[in-house]
Formats: sequence, C-alpha cells, structure tokens
Amino acid sequence: MTADRKRDEEAVETEAQQPEQAEGGPEVAPGEAAAGEEGTVEQLQAKADENWEKYVRAVAELDNVRKRSARDVENAHKYALERFGKDLLAVKDSLEMGLAIENVDAEALREGSLATLKMLGSTLARFGIAEIDPAGEPFDPEFHEAITMQPAPDAEPGSVLNVVQKGYTLNGRLLRPAMVVVVAEA
Repeated sequence: MTADRKRDEEAVETEAQQPEQAEGGPEVAPGEAAAGEEGTVEQLQAKADENWEKYVRAVAELDNVRKRSARDVENAHKYALERFGKDLLAVKDSLEMGLAIENVDAEALREGSLATLKMLGSTLARFGIAEIDPAGEPFDPEFHEAITMQPAPDAEPGSVLNVVQKGYTLNGRLLRPAMVVVVAEA
C-alpha cells in the first residue's frame, strides 16, 4: 500500500467513527458515569435546599410585615386623638382656673368664659373642625336639620330663621348638622 492510500483509509475510518460518538456521546467508564450523576443529584439537592431556605425566609418576612402593619394600625386607632387631646387640656385647665377663683363678679366670669371659648374654637379649627352657623342662609338638608317651621313676613321662605344649635364639619365632612328653624311659606 502506498502512503497516500493508507492516509485515505484512516480518514474514512475517522469519519465513520465520529457519527457513532455523536449518537452515543463520549465513551465514559461505568464508574465515572455514576459519579457524574451523583454530582448532578447533589447539586440539584443543594439548589432545592437553598430555594427552600429562601421560601421559608420570605414567608417569615411576610408574616413579620403583616404583624407590624396590624400593630401600626392598632396604634394609629389608639393614639389618633393624642394631639387633639393635649390641645383640649389647655381649654380644660382654663375652665378649672376660672372656677377656682372666689368672689368673682359676673363681668370677669363672662370675659374668662369668652377667652376659653375662643381658645376652644381655635383648637377645633387647628384640627379641621369648622362651625356651621347658617342664620339667614337658604335651608340645606345636607348640613341643616329643620326642627320646626315658622312664618316670617320679612324673611324669604325656605331660609333659616333661627339657629337652635350650631352644626360642625370635620375637614368638609358633616360631623353634626345645625338644628334650625326654617321660614315657612306665607
């Protein structure tokens, strides 16, 4: 055989062997195959354990957030009026000081009451509580409660003649309607 022909036959044998290796994969000894699979199983188990840890931690964190939120809401309900209560204490103190004074004349008592009423009004206004005093305005059933109707020749029918009790709103929302006497049609 010539050298060229020998080279050609070796090339044909090499080409013939390559598809067999591609189909069956690389030849591995039986002991090596088991070790490779065990490594893969161990890697997969480690990954599964890691994911389980992440899941458990996420569930615990979610539970902690839920509990913290519930506690915050409970505290908000409990202590929502704290600032309002502190400001009202100044009004109470003013009333107690007025009552503690002996031998006071009616004019001084009136002045003290007006000052305390003004202090209370400013405290209510700071917290968004506004007074409804609808005297002379048209009757509005959303903000007024008619307790009676009276004829009045000099007033427009359907308007408020007298305010028996003032109403109040809290940030624009009705807190208590004004109790009024409405002018009846003649």
